[in-house]
Amino acid sequence: MRIRKLFGMAVSILALSLSLSGLSAVSAAETPIVIKFAHGDPPDPVFGPAHGDAVTFKNLVESASNGRLKVEIYPANQLGSEREQLEAVKMGTVEMCNVSEGSVPGIFPEILVLGIPYLFESAPLAWKVLDGPFGRDLMEEMRKKTGVRTLTITENGYRNFTNRVRAIHKPEDMKGMKMRTMENPAHMEMVRALGASPTPVAWAETYTSLQQKVVDGQENPVSLIVAMKFYEVQKYLTLDGHLYSIDFTFMNDAFFQKLPKDLRRIVEDSAVASGLVHRGMQQYTSAIGVDELIKKGMEVYVPTPAELDSFAKATQPKVVEWVKTKVPAKWVDYLFKEIDKSRKELYGKN
Repeated sequence: MRIRKLFGMAVSILALSLSLSGLSAVSAAETPIVIKFAHGDPPDPVFGPAHGDAVTFKNLVESASNGRLKVEIYPANQLGSEREQLEAVKMGTVEMCNVSEGSVPGIFPEILVLGIPYLFESAPLAWKVLDGPFGRDLMEEMRKKTGVRTLTITENGYRNFTNRVRAIHKPEDMKGMKMRTMENPAHMEMVRALGASPTPVAWAETYTSLQQKVVDGQENPVSLIVAMKFYEVQKYLTLDGHLYSIDFTFMNDAFFQKLPKDLRRIVEDSAVASGLVHRGMQQYTSAIGVDELIKKGMEVYVPTPAELDSFAKATQPKVVEWVKTKVPAKWVDYLFKEIDKSRKELYGKN
């Protein structure tokens, strides 16, 4: 019911934004300010949450600004890999992007704290933490250090392991596999702790690497496994949800600060609304995606609570220890404190 309600809200916002498309006008004497918005999802109306986010943002911004702002969308890594998109936003050659956390450590190592496995047992818990003081403080630290502003924290969904070799029921089943990961050292450390060999591969090259057996498997949310047709080159899926994968909508801060005050407000408000669309679409596509993958011939396994606990015990302590060697320990401690606090507020338990 919660997923349906969330998706319903997201669809309503998306429908409203589309209905506003084309209604804005700007005088011939006033040249609109252009925002180039890059992302990596396919321009798919269902299995492309980042694209739905971008389309919503575009239409809300253009209509609310009466055409003073124009948003150009570049999907499917048209402007380069996620890392290249983020670097372009940092330099100011691209105004805006939506990328996953794997691209961020290169300019802001503190983001590695969010690569600790098995942090959030539910999406509402993750939202509460990331939308709360911890998320705001972490993103403000990034803005100060990099000049990149976070407009919204959205989601890529829970990441799960797939492979072509054998079903994964317990950590020992991972041993010896070459597993594609994002270029996130924390993710790589997690895979290494499970006895597998982490192999960073650019997102745009992942399908080919699986097809050519450069790697045995990969880990991604269900929606992306469907959208990228990984079921064509992978046999087994384990729904372990080892990482709550995050997408960020970033904007060059200098560009943002130069906007008139009323346009800054429009950008911020529109990003919040489009971020809701992104989360809703991601929840929906992940929910319906499992059945789609089964229909496509994948063998899907859902670990028991005891098996999930064994995965967490095998990975979390090692990754926490490693992360504390890369970033100030205060961020790790702050994160776990906010998780405990938010869990009690949501569920009334530890």
